[in-house]
Amino acid sequence: MSDKVYIFDTTLRDGEQVPGCRLDTEQKLLIARALEGLGVDIIEAGFPISSPGDFEAVNRIAKEIRNTTVCGLTRAVKKDIEVAAEALKPATKPRIHTGIGTSDQHIFTKLRLDREQVLERGTEAVKLAKKYVEDVEFYAEDAGRTDNEYLARVIESVIAAGATVVNIPDTTGYCIPQEYGAKIQYLKENVKNIDKAIISTHCHNDLGMATANSLSGVANGARQIECTVNGIGERAGNTSMEEVVMAMKKHGMLDFETAIHTQKIYEISRLVSKTMNMPIQPNKAIVGDNAFSHSSGIHQDGVIKNRDNYEIIDPAEVGVSESSIVLTARSGRAALFYRIQKLGVTLDHDDLERAYQEFLKMADRLQTVEDQDLKELLQFVKVA
Repeated sequence: MSDKVYIFDTTLRDGEQVPGCRLDTEQKLLIARALEGLGVDIIEAGFPISSPGDFEAVNRIAKEIRNTTVCGLTRAVKKDIEVAAEALKPATKPRIHTGIGTSDQHIFTKLRLDREQVLERGTEAVKLAKKYVEDVEFYAEDAGRTDNEYLARVIESVIAAGATVVNIPDTTGYCIPQEYGAKIQYLKENVKNIDKAIISTHCHNDLGMATANSLSGVANGARQIECTVNGIGERAGNTSMEEVVMAMKKHGMLDFETAIHTQKIYEISRLVSKTMNMPIQPNKAIVGDNAFSHSSGIHQDGVIKNRDNYEIIDPAEVGVSESSIVLTARSGRAALFYRIQKLGVTLDHDDLERAYQEFLKMADRLQTVEDQDLKELLQFVKVA
């Protein structure tokens, strides 16, 4: 089995569905170029039938992006597929992503069909999409809550119809890693033609397990992860691209590779945040402002002596210039001395101790002690 995991980025489709994150065509192009430069394998550029603006954006991206697969989403509806095919005409590597809900919840209460009708609609959608493009991905919406035996029947049928990728979405973020991984394993073992398609994960973060579920899926045979920059997306968000990529990079036990240029992660994280007006929580893994910041004296001392004591990722690996030693009332002498040295000042032992005592008084008044505060403190120490 290949150790390559394809990164399918849906920032411009699933991520853009977040209220307040709507992008115009030029903004979508800006992010699409950055995603291509980052090394993602597939860009899901939008849902072409949803609006004229989305059609235009998918079409423009299809014209410009040459090295990355450009994908358009559809429902298992004839008109959707025809419109997506038209939008994707200029693409060097086009993909149509079509599908239908497969859980009993979706079948009986949303679609108001029966299982056989859903199986038939999904299969016919793949056959139609295959007339326009070679690369067809099928999604079994709400697969996370779909009966495995029925799901296997659907997946076998759509692969026979020509699907090259089969997406197993945990649409509601319901699954736990063991459950989701077992679902992928079940498909590997019970779909007789599963070797003819790539299995894809598409996990939501409603219970905070999107990254864990995606990695569990890969460990059990999936070879594509659908994700977004900064983990943005419907409700609690999607699998975070930077998290799954760095988890696979740092863990030899996973033994998987991606084509992502990880040193560009921080840059595109900030681009997406700014363009989509979506702030990044400070403690967000990999890209949050505090991801490489240290304010506890014990941690600061350890990092100053050897970064590996408290950082499993070199900041440069994801495009961050350096770790931050943040001075607070919890900081110790090592951190203060380190920051003073960064200002180009050297103190003897007695002056450093005097500076430290004054620093503690200052730190109790201020939330953080910045460089300007340190300069004022040093002036006071010198005068004293």
